[in-house]
Amino acid sequence: MTIEPFRLAVPEQQLDDLRRRLDLVRWPDELPGVGWEYGVPRDRLRELVAYWRDEYDWREAEARLNEWPQFVTEIDGTRIHFAHLISPDPDALPLMITHGWPGSIVEFTEIAGPLLHGDPAFHLILPTIPGFTLSGPTPEPGWEVNRVARAFAVLLERLGYGRYGVQGGDWGAAISRELGRIHPDRVVGVHLNLLPGAGATTEPTAGELAALDPAERDRTLASWERMRAWIRGKRGYADLQMTRPQTLAYALTDSPVGQLAWIAEKFHEWSDPASVIGTDHLLTNVMLYWLTGTAGSSGRIYYERAHHGRPMEPSGTPTALADFAHDNFVPLRHRADRTDNIVRWTTYPDGGHFAALEQPDVLVADIRAFFAGLPPR
Repeated sequence: MTIEPFRLAVPEQQLDDLRRRLDLVRWPDELPGVGWEYGVPRDRLRELVAYWRDEYDWREAEARLNEWPQFVTEIDGTRIHFAHLISPDPDALPLMITHGWPGSIVEFTEIAGPLLHGDPAFHLILPTIPGFTLSGPTPEPGWEVNRVARAFAVLLERLGYGRYGVQGGDWGAAISRELGRIHPDRVVGVHLNLLPGAGATTEPTAGELAALDPAERDRTLASWERMRAWIRGKRGYADLQMTRPQTLAYALTDSPVGQLAWIAEKFHEWSDPASVIGTDHLLTNVMLYWLTGTAGSSGRIYYERAHHGRPMEPSGTPTALADFAHDNFVPLRHRADRTDNIVRWTTYPDGGHFAALEQPDVLVADIRAFFAGLPPR
C-alpha cells in the first residue's frame, strides 16, 4: 500500500558509459538511394547520434521531468511509476492518461499544463505501463492489457479517487478502454486517440460494403488498404516483439544506437509527415528506455497480448475517439459501434499516432469537450 516519492537522478557514470558507446558505434553498410524503404537511413541516424552525443542535454530534460511530482508503488508484485499532478481547481476531474509503445510519459509534457487549468480542469495521473521505462522491468510473465488495467484501478483507488476519466493512445488506448469496461461504476468516460479493433483488420466482404453509405464504404476500403500496407511492409517490429522479445532485447539493451533506431523509425513512420516532433522529445523518450534497460520488458506486452491476452469484450462506458488522419489505422464507425458506446467521434485532418506531441492543442480541446459534455458525475 506504500506510495513513495520518486525523483530522477541518473548517475553520471551511466551518462559517461553512453558517451563511450556512442563514440564506438559500428555503422553498417547501406544501399544507395533507398531512403526509408529498408529502415532508418544511415545519414539520418548519424545526425541524431551526433546531436545526442554532443548537444543533447539529459540533465535539462531530467530537471524538466522532475518538475512533475512522481511516485512509485508496488501493485500485484511489480513496481509502478507515475506522475501525479493536482489542478488548482478543487472541482477538477481525476484523469489518467496512459502512453503506448514506443512512448513514455514524455509524450505528455505539452498537454499536462493546459489540462490542469481551464474548464473543465483535471487532476492528472500519468502512469508508466508495467515493463516500460520507469515501471520496468516486470519480474514475471502475464502483464497483458487486462492485468495492467486492473493494476491501474488499484493505483487510482490508493490515490483516493472513486470516479475518474481515462485517456490513451496505442497500448494506452487498449488499457484505458479495458479499465472503462471492467469498472463502469468508476470510469465516467473513456477518451481515446486510437480505438482498438475498430479498423479493417480483415478484408471487408461485399455484404458489409453494400450495407454502408458511400462515405463509410470508401473509408472502409481505405482502412483495409492501409492495413494491407502495414502487413506487407511495416509490422516486422510487432512480429519480433510478439514472438522473440528476449532475443531482440540483447541488441537494444547493448547498443544505444540500436535502441535509438528502433524508436526513431516509429516516430518517423507513425507521425503525420507535416508534424515536427522535436529531437529533444525523441531523445528524452529514448533515454528513458536506454537508462532503464527496458527494451525487452516493454516489448513483452506484445507477446503477452498475442499468447495470453483475452478477446476484446464490449464496453458500455461512454467513449470518445479523436481520430487523427495520419495514424497507423483508419477506424470505422460501423465496427466501433458493435463493441463500444461511442458518444463522440471527431476526425481531424492533421496529426498522427503521437497526438499529444503532434497536435497538443487539438487533443486538449477534444478531451475537454468530451468530458464537459458528459452527465454530471
